[in-house]
Amino acid sequence: MRIGRRDFTRLSGAAMLATLAPGCASLPEDSKMYGLIGKATCVPGKRDAFVAILLEGVGSMPGCLSYVVARDPQDPNAIWITEVWDNKESHAASLKLPAVQAAIAKGRPMIASFGEQIVTEPVGGHGLAKAG
Repeated sequence: MRIGRRDFTRLSGAAMLATLAPGCASLPEDSKMYGLIGKATCVPGKRDAFVAILLEGVGSMPGCLSYVVARDPQDPNAIWITEVWDNKESHAASLKLPAVQAAIAKGRPMIASFGEQIVTEPVGGHGLAKAG
């Protein structure tokens, strides 16, 4: 599934700035975590610069439990971004943060295209509290 740049930015804009979230978080038993896995292909030669923007810190993103940026070993221009949030609302709220909006603007020229985006419901794992 391919989505347009605008749709990906709207849905996964937090990917433009969040830092790796340390540790794990406690969640209420009835809470559903919200996860996103997305692929971005960078303009040739810009992948490392784009990764640096993604990993620039704002300290913390409220509700962000995990944020991982990984190079695609099959494509020298592609990366995968994996996010886990305490809930969908926290992710949506993060897209309105001024720092996230600034990072989106800074990173946008480095992006050639967006590929797959998958929404998941994480249930737990190393570093994540188990959700009900």
